[in-house]
Amino acid sequence: MAEKNKQASPSAAATNGQHPTSDEESATLPSQELKRKKRIKLAIYISAFVVVQIIVITTFALTVMSVKSPKLRLGAISVQTLNASSSTPSFDMTFTTQVRIKNTNFGRFKFDATNARFMYEDRAVGQVRIPKSKAGMRSTKKIDVTVSLNSKELPSRSRYNLGNELKTGVLSLRSEALLAGKVELMFVMKKKKSAKMGCTLEFNLSTKKIQYLHCYY
Repeated sequence: MAEKNKQASPSAAATNGQHPTSDEESATLPSQELKRKKRIKLAIYISAFVVVQIIVITTFALTVMSVKSPKLRLGAISVQTLNASSSTPSFDMTFTTQVRIKNTNFGRFKFDATNARFMYEDRAVGQVRIPKSKAGMRSTKKIDVTVSLNSKELPSRSRYNLGNELKTGVLSLRSEALLAGKVELMFVMKKKKSAKMGCTLEFNLSTKKIQYLHCYY
């Protein structure tokens, strides 16, 4: 009996959990595989979240936080008076127009007052004041102005060229302006920006209307 008890003790120890059976091993393997798959899925989700956040931050930086220079232009011109003489030679005129400041940024553009100059060749023949103001986020600020121009200050050389040009029935002028200001982002960041304007204008002396207007910059 003692020998039988001694022979039975190893098998009893095995059944007590010291050595797992084949059934226990087969049950443990699927559990470990399931945990491994869960860890892989979690890692994939975290990686995808990080990638999405990087894309969002990059897009935000390239669009919202990117500051561009506003655009300064003249709008439609309506001639009020236009008198010109090729024999003198001279001209004087008055017209109304709009100064347009287009702000494409995700923040308002606050600008200081400045002057828009009008020139024949390189000589000033008049100017108009652009008052201090602001253009809202992604909007266009429109300022109505009345412009009065004349050739009184032109030197003799320019007057000679003016006389020849007026004989063709067309008066060509240029306008330019520089608008300095700051773009405010998120009501915290401020970046200095300026808007430049250069326009070419042609007036028809017969119809007394603008026949060509082109602004650049």
